[in-house]
Formats: sequence, structure tokens, C-alpha cells
Amino acid sequence: MNKKIKLYHGSINIIEKPEYGKGKKYNDYGLGFYMTEDLELAKEWAVDRYHDGYSNEYELDISNLKILNLTKEGNVLNWIALLLKNRSFILKNDIAIQGKEFLLNNYLLPYEEYDVIIGYRADDSYFSYAESFLNNTISLKRLNEALKLGNLGEQIVLKSKKAFNNLSYIKAIEVKKEEYYPLREKRNNDARNDFLKNKKGIETINDKYLNDIMRGVEIDDSSL
Repeated sequence: MNKKIKLYHGSINIIEKPEYGKGKKYNDYGLGFYMTEDLELAKEWAVDRYHDGYSNEYELDISNLKILNLTKEGNVLNWIALLLKNRSFILKNDIAIQGKEFLLNNYLLPYEEYDVIIGYRADDSYFSYAESFLNNTISLKRLNEALKLGNLGEQIVLKSKKAFNNLSYIKAIEVKKEEYYPLREKRNNDARNDFLKNKKGIETINDKYLNDIMRGVEIDDSSL
């Protein structure tokens, strides 16, 4: 039996047929087509300060696809390892430089084997959280808490030609920048402010930093 889900892609363009192999290879999870199940999030992602956009609506048949859901099957360290593989970080100290190699060697999942990846979207706020962890300025527990702040949403990424072939275009919904750009900015600002408040919280002896993990200190499951 087919299992189909409805997905949305925010863009300034109408995209009736996404092309496999096109796009930016330095996105969070590498080359792919990035979507969400949340229509309102897609509308926010569709616009910028100067341009209206479209929420392109699709249907994806996932019944025969191999899916990696990082929010269920992996943990926050797997997520950071994927970002390190595909995006550029500012590594400010030796711990960050060594930590990058450590995380790639120990926590990078074989993500290119999957048709679809589901996980956090590393926009400006989430990316800054990951960068703070790499530079050893916030603990793993704080990072994990931060990713749940601000309701910035998950993304669903088509990685394989098979996944692209299973995607059907439905329609494009027009989105006005005057309405949705302020909502996008508010969501990001709320997440950033929540993170700054959370960062000031009291650390405990059980909070582990990147250098602790590299030294083999046991990680409490609650930190992941």
C-alpha cells in the first residue's frame, strides 16, 4: 500500500519539477531538495525582505524509500557531524579543530545511503548553537535544549533519484513578504533570545562539553 505525505518548499519561484543533482551542495545535509510538512514554515521560508514568494506543494510517496530521521534515530552529535561534513564553520580554537575530526570519525552517519533525510534546519540561530558547542562555550545539554527552542522546524530532504521520482507537484501558493517576512524574523528572534536566556542557566557537574566527550567522559542519555 502506498504511503503518501504532503510537503512544501518555500521559494521565490514556482518549482513544478525539482531536478535531481541541482541546488547547493553546501546545504545542511548536502545536495538535495529541502522541504517541510509545515505550510506556515514554508511560507516564511518563501520570502525575504524584498521578494514575495511561493509555497510549492507536493505529494511524496514514501512507501519504498529509505528514510533517516535524525530526530528519532540519531542524536544531536550525529546532526552536528552532518553539518560539519557539508557546511563551513568558524573554528576558533584547537578543541574545535580536533573536535571536528573527532565528530566526523565517530558520529557521521552514512547519510548518502538514504533516499530521504529528516532533521533540524540549521538556520542562523541553530547554526550558531552548533558553532558554540564546537568552540566549547556551551555544553551538550544546553545545545540539545536550544534545538527545542523557538519552534524553528524540521526539514525533509530528498537525496536520491528514486526519491525525486516519487515526488508529485500539486500547486503553488502565493506568499506576500509583507505578511510572512515579519513572522519569519519574529520566529528567528524568539529562538535567539530563548537561547541567550538558556545559555545563562546554571551549569551542573553532569553537563558535558566537547572536550569532555573527546576525552571519553560518559554521556548521560538526557544530554542527547
